[in-house]
Amino acid sequence: MPGAKMNKRSINSAAATTVIEPAMLLASNGQSRTVVKRREKEILFAQGDDAEAVFYIKKGKVKLTVVSKQGKEAVVAVLDADQFVGEGCLIGQVKRLATATTMTDCEIVRLEKDELLQTLRDEPAFALMFVSHIVARSARIEEDLIDQLFNSTEKRLARVLLLLANFGKEGRPEPILGKITQEMLADMIGTTRSRVSVFMNKFRAAGMIDYNGHIEVHSSLLSVVLADQPRGVMPAH
Repeated sequence: MPGAKMNKRSINSAAATTVIEPAMLLASNGQSRTVVKRREKEILFAQGDDAEAVFYIKKGKVKLTVVSKQGKEAVVAVLDADQFVGEGCLIGQVKRLATATTMTDCEIVRLEKDELLQTLRDEPAFALMFVSHIVARSARIEEDLIDQLFNSTEKRLARVLLLLANFGKEGRPEPILGKITQEMLADMIGTTRSRVSVFMNKFRAAGMIDYNGHIEVHSSLLSVVLADQPRGVMPAH
């Protein structure tokens, strides 16, 4: 029938102009698509496990940690809702390189590797959304590396706190959910817990953050990240 088929150009155009909602695309359960709820501190996969699926975080927060041969654990990423984790299996990763653990109660979509690869081939809108995720993750890793190489400890800590509070998304910075310890922050920025404690106290004294059972970040903390030179935060008068 005339008009029954879409050519490649029209498919790409439709995908490019469609508002892509990952949660909507992944809402239905399939034979290899499972939506599950996980409580805080549950392990999605462990370092060394077989890499057989990708996970989409529909709700909640997940941390990625690695353990060295000497037994030292480090936090390498904290992921929020609308992000994927475990996508290394799509490029030939046989074993998991890190452990993924829930930091809050979560709603997770498990996507089996074969089904996800088929979906990427068959659904242009989903493929565009997924590629956008990969590019964003790559850019974040590049920013983290530059931050680690060139920025002061104070500036690295401020940046991590702003990222954890979802600064830059719609609305004001959000309270940081989940148990974020000073040891965890130290692992994420490559310093000691005592150094983190010093700067956290300075940020609080300057009114840039609050502690009320959780960490609340204020927009004024951005001034530390934007400073041209490393600087100390002056106590509030």
